[in-house]
Amino acid sequence: MVRLLSVILASLLAMTAFGDMPARAAGDKLVIELKNGKVVIQLRPDLAPKTVEQIKTLANQGFYNGIKWHRVMDDFMAQTGDPTGTGAGGSKLPDLPAEFSNEEFKRGTVAMARTSDPNSANSQFFICFNSIGCASLKGSYTIFGQVVEGMEFVDLIKRGAPGSGTVTNPDVMQKVYVQ
Repeated sequence: MVRLLSVILASLLAMTAFGDMPARAAGDKLVIELKNGKVVIQLRPDLAPKTVEQIKTLANQGFYNGIKWHRVMDDFMAQTGDPTGTGAGGSKLPDLPAEFSNEEFKRGTVAMARTSDPNSANSQFFICFNSIGCASLKGSYTIFGQVVEGMEFVDLIKRGAPGSGTVTNPDVMQKVYVQ
C-alpha cells in the first residue's frame, strides 16, 4: 500500500513539475546556448506535433547553431531561426500547416513566426518577453514550447530598433540541441 501511494505521489509530482503543463517525455526539451547562459524550452507536442518534430529535426541537424536573433522588440518578443538574418529565410524543409490552439501567450511562450499565410511557418520562431505584448497572438500563431529555465538570459538578448525590431550586430544562438 505504501509503495502504491509512493508511485501515485511521484506521478502527480511529475505531472505538475512545470506548473499547469502536462508531464513530458524525454527528448522533448530544446536547449539554446546563448552568450550569457542556457535557455531550456519544454516542447509541447500535445499542442503542435508537426512543428515540434520539425524543430527537433532542425536542431539535430545543427541548423540553428550560430543563427542570429534578427528581430527583437522590447516588451514583445525575440525572433530567430532565419539563416539569412533578414527575416525572410527558412530551412530546406517544407513549410508547416498551422497548428493554432487556444493556449494563452505568456512570458516565455515559444511560437512559430510566419508570413500572412497561416501555413507558412518553417524554421523561424519567437519567444515572448511578457504576456501583455503577446496576448493578441492567441489563436493566430503556433505555440510549440515554453521556456522553463533561463528566461533571464532571453531578457538579455540585444534589442532592435524601436518599431521594426531590426537588430544591428545581433546576438546569436551559439548552439541548439534537443535534450
